[in-house]
Amino acid sequence: DERGEAMVARMADDLLASRGRSVVTVGPSQPPELHALSHALNEALGSVGTTVSYTAEPDADRPEHLDAVARLAEDAAAGKVAALVVLGGNPAYDAPADLDLATAIAAVPFSARLGLYRDETAASCSWYLPRAHFLESWGDARGWDGAVSIVQPLIEPLWDGRSPIELLALLLEEPEQRGWAIVRRTASGTLAGEFEPAWRRAVHDGVVAGTAVPAIDVEVRGGDWTAGGEVPEAGEGGLELVLQPDNRLLDGRFANLGWLQELPDPLTKVTWDNAALLAPATAEEIGVRQGDVVKVSHAGREIELPVNLLPGQPAGTVGAALGYGRTRAGRVGDGVGADSFRLRTSAMPWGGACTIAATGRTKDLASTQDHFAIDALGSEETERRRPILVREGDIAEFDANPEFAETREEIPEQVQLWKSFEYDGWKWGMAIDLNACIGCAACTVACQAENNIPVVGPDEVRRGREMHWIRVDRYFSGDVAAPAVSHQPVTCHHCENAPCESVCPVAATMHDAQGLNVMVYNRCIGTRYCSNNCPYKVRRFNFFNNHKHETAVGMMVYNPDVTIRSRGVMEKCTFCLQRIERHVIRAKNERRPVATDEFTTACAQVCPTEAISFGDLNNPENRVAKMQADPRAYTMLEGINVRPRTRYLARLRNRGEAAASESGGHEES
Repeated sequence: DERGEAMVARMADDLLASRGRSVVTVGPSQPPELHALSHALNEALGSVGTTVSYTAEPDADRPEHLDAVARLAEDAAAGKVAALVVLGGNPAYDAPADLDLATAIAAVPFSARLGLYRDETAASCSWYLPRAHFLESWGDARGWDGAVSIVQPLIEPLWDGRSPIELLALLLEEPEQRGWAIVRRTASGTLAGEFEPAWRRAVHDGVVAGTAVPAIDVEVRGGDWTAGGEVPEAGEGGLELVLQPDNRLLDGRFANLGWLQELPDPLTKVTWDNAALLAPATAEEIGVRQGDVVKVSHAGREIELPVNLLPGQPAGTVGAALGYGRTRAGRVGDGVGADSFRLRTSAMPWGGACTIAATGRTKDLASTQDHFAIDALGSEETERRRPILVREGDIAEFDANPEFAETREEIPEQVQLWKSFEYDGWKWGMAIDLNACIGCAACTVACQAENNIPVVGPDEVRRGREMHWIRVDRYFSGDVAAPAVSHQPVTCHHCENAPCESVCPVAATMHDAQGLNVMVYNRCIGTRYCSNNCPYKVRRFNFFNNHKHETAVGMMVYNPDVTIRSRGVMEKCTFCLQRIERHVIRAKNERRPVATDEFTTACAQVCPTEAISFGDLNNPENRVAKMQADPRAYTMLEGINVRPRTRYLARLRNRGEAAASESGGHEES
C-alpha cells in the first residue's frame, strides 16, 4: 500500500545517507533468496569491510543439520543403526514432527544420551548419562571472528557429570580422558612459542591471540535467486502460520527455569504460556476474541492455543512460539503451554498455510500488562497520559526545542514543606534512556538473580502478585494495524519526598544518608500502606513464604549478600545496596574515594544497549550525572513533587521528515 511504499522510500533514503555505516540483516527463518538480497544490498551500500565481514565456512563439507537428522530418522526406522550416542540437544522434542524421531531412537538396539536433564530424548534412549554443565567443564570454542577461546570451569561438577569431549575420549579409549588434559593436548597444536607460558596466557585471557579467521573477499553473483522464491499458499481464510523460537525459552531448552517462564513477553506481556497471536482485525474476521482457545491446523497436524490479540501483528498471520508443551522438562516446565513443534515439518520448518477453528473454550492468560498500571481509568485515560509518561519526539522537534521533554507537561510551582537534606557525600541516582531501551527485560531477570526475588507461578501472576522489582511497561500508539511501540523500565525511584515513608506506621521504609529509600525488613508488619501510596507502583508484597521448601542445592542459586524475605514483608528495589556497600567499604579500606563508574546495579550491568545508568549524582564526571543533565532528560510524574532520583531521557523517533544527513546529524532510534 501507499504507507508501506512511503516507509520503504524513507528507509532507502536513510540507508543511502549512511553508506558504509549501515547494515541490512534478515532473520534466520527467511528463505535463501532474501538472505542473498540482503548481501547484495550491503554490497551496494559499501558496508562490506566496515559493518559486514565474511569468513570461510569452517565445516563446509558438513551436511545440513536438517538433512542429517532426516537421514538418521530414516536409517533408524529401517534398522540400519546399531548404536546411537546423543550428545546434548533434545531432538526427540524439537526435531520436525514428520520425522517422528522419538520413535526412531527407541527402535535403535543401543542408545545413550548425554544431557543435563531427563527430558524427552532421554526417555527414548536406553541409557541416560549426566552431562556436566558448561560452567563445570573444560573446553574450547570459536568466537564470532573465529578466534579460539579456552573455556574453563567455575566449579567441579555437582553430580559427577561428564562433558561431551570426555565421553568421546572414553568411547574412543583415548589416553587422556579428563577435560583439562584433552583441551591442553588440543591447544598444544595451536599455541605458538613455549607451551606452558602460552597456555597460562590463553587460559587467563580466555582467547588465543592470533587465531581469528581472516576475512575473505566476496561478491554477489546474479542468478535465478533474483527471481524470488515460491510464496506458500495461504490456508482457508488466507491464514499463514508463523513459527518462531520463544524469546525467553528459545527452543524449549530453558523451559524448566522459573525466572524465564515468569518473565513477561516484551510485546504481549504473557507469562507461563504461548498463544496464537492474531491481529485484532484478523480475529474479528475469524470471529474469535482474546482468550478464546482455538484449534490451529497445519500440514495435517493440530494443536490448541489461546488467542492473544496483538496490535501490529501482520494481517492474515497466526504467530506461535516454540519451546512450550514440554512433557519432561521438570517440575517447573512440564505441561506449560502447547507444543508448537508438532506443527513443524521438515519441508516447511517455519510454518505455512493453516486454518483456525474455535473450540468454544476460553483461557485466562497470565498477562502482566494491566498490573501496577500508573493509571487505571481506562484506555482513554491511558492514551491521554502516555505522552506524559513516555515522552517522544522527532529530530525536527528536538532541533526547535532541545528541552521539549521537560516542557511537555505543565508543572505548577513546587514548594517544599521542609528543608531539603544536603548530601555532602554520595548521592546515588539512575538515568534510563528510552532511546536505547529495546524492551528485552534482561534488567528484570538480572535483578531477580541479584536480589533473590521469588517466582510465584501463573495463578499468582493472574492475581497480580508477581514479585519483579523492575518491570518494563509497554505502550502502543497510533494505528492498530501498524502501531508505534514504546518500552519504559520502571523501578523504585528513591524519591526525596517519598510518599511511602510517611504512611508506614513502624518506619520500616526510610531514607539513609546517601539518599536511598531503604527497607528494614524485620520492622515491616505488612500493612501495605506504602504500596498504596507509591505513585510508581513498584513495591511488592510477599503473600507466601516462597523459600520454605528450598533444598541445599537450590539455596546455592541465591545471593548470600541479600536477605531472603519471608511472608508478610514488603520489598522493592534497593539500587543494589549490597553492591554499593561492598565498593564503598573497599574504597574506605584503601583510603580512596569511590572511582567514577567503579560499579553499577545489576540491571545496568546487563543492559545490552546501556540504556540504564547508575552512579553518584554529586560527581559531575559520572555517566549518570551527565545523563540526568542531558536536554532530553525529564522526570516522570514530576507534578506530584516527590522528587525522584531516577530520570528518563526522551525518545527521538525517525519519522522520515529529515533523513540522516551525510554531515553527521543526530543519533536516531
